[in-house]
Amino acid sequence: MNDVKKAGARRDKPETRDEIWSDERVKDFLNIQPPKNMPADYAVLLKAYRSMTPELFARFIPFFVEAGRDLDARFENMTILGIVSGHRRSGDYVRVLEEAGAKK
Repeated sequence: MNDVKKAGARRDKPETRDEIWSDERVKDFLNIQPPKNMPADYAVLLKAYRSMTPELFARFIPFFVEAGRDLDARFENMTILGIVSGHRRSGDYVRVLEEAGAKK
């Protein structure tokens, strides 16, 4: 379902909902390259959090852990759980991270 999402003066990108993500697409986030000076595991988690619904994020985290990645990777002395915990509507993401063993 595509709806035109408007904010500010005007937005041109249609919002996509109910999109189906294959396991391969979810796993592709493991290949994200970090910005300069950012730990790779932190960058991957941040991009997944920003790009995925809570349900997709819950599917992604086991792949992340199985790949031997670090849920507690830090950037500027913060973990993803620490960052996510400060956001109003992040409860489902926090739960997924905590259940996987992430620490603040």
